Amino acid sequence: MTLETSEREFAGRFEEFAATGVLYPQREGSPLLEFAAGGRVLYLFDRSGPYAALPGEARVVVHGVLDPAFTRRLPGPAAESLTVLGVSGVEGQGTVLAVRGAAVVVQARLPLVLGSFEGLPALRVGDWLAFRTVPPLHGFLL
Repeated sequence: MTLETSEREFAGRFEEFAATGVLYPQREGSPLLEFAAGGRVLYLFDRSGPYAALPGEARVVVHGVLDPAFTRRLPGPAAESLTVLGVSGVEGQGTVLAVRGAAVVVQARLPLVLGSFEGLPALRVGDWLAFRTVPPLHGFLL
């Protein structure tokens, strides 16, 4: 199973759920984007190609792959949370904004597109999801 067919297709499919934040200058040769959004600094694997990211305000589709052992539907509303794990992973909980095939979009301080190779729990828009991603998070610049 694949979660995307191309970088452009994926970014276009989830453009409406891009996070708005600030990109910091990228070190020469580094594949990571330093992106501040939702009160967090995330290190994202740059899926847009070298030299595409310019420092400053940016819109980025933040994509992670769910760790099935830490993914579960919550019984009711809860507080949004997002904690950075290691260099490029997160865990948290938030409300479901969309379910599209093997991906769910969750608002957890910022919108996150979370893909799953294991299948998703039965989810609808408005449900609450607790999750953890496996590193690395991916960033698609718009």
